[in-house]
Amino acid sequence: MENRKSESHTSFSKKKTIWGRIFVWGALIIFLILLALGLLRTQKGPVGVGDKTPNFTLTTFDGEQISLSSLKGKVVLINFWASWCTPCEQEAAELEMAWQSYQGSGKVIFLGVDYVDTEPEAQAYLQKYNISYPNGPDLGTRISQAFRIRGVPETYILDQNGIIQFVQIGPFRSSSQIQSVIDSFLQP
Repeated sequence: MENRKSESHTSFSKKKTIWGRIFVWGALIIFLILLALGLLRTQKGPVGVGDKTPNFTLTTFDGEQISLSSLKGKVVLINFWASWCTPCEQEAAELEMAWQSYQGSGKVIFLGVDYVDTEPEAQAYLQKYNISYPNGPDLGTRISQAFRIRGVPETYILDQNGIIQFVQIGPFRSSSQIQSVIDSFLQP
């Protein structure tokens, strides 16, 4: 009887050990796959000119939800910024001036995506520079990850079909620079 108990305990122990090994190897394989996908993503670099824009929905600081796919037919400027970013401050007034020139046309929309920031500081930044175009936080950095940005400021200008036509890494120097790029996509 004792021998039978010992055999069943040994059998149970072996099964437990086998399942433990399977679990460990499975977890290791999943980890390696995730690591490989992450490395592949970083090697791709940021999205660039000619790329179709990844769709996203931005919830603005006012609570409005703006889906990029709903903006088809418009030229869209997407600006990644942060309140702690000194170069972002250099272009804030220029972006707002450019926005003011297009605001009533209905052909162009600006979207500000606040990157890794706190809401009070972001709101203070928007107020300081009188920014009136839609802005919202990049919750969970989902939008910046989709664009694979390298830092802030980064600006992407999309044509009416959602294709990236211009990328500005770093700040714009003037509102006329912004307008000349956008105007080239508004020509018939």
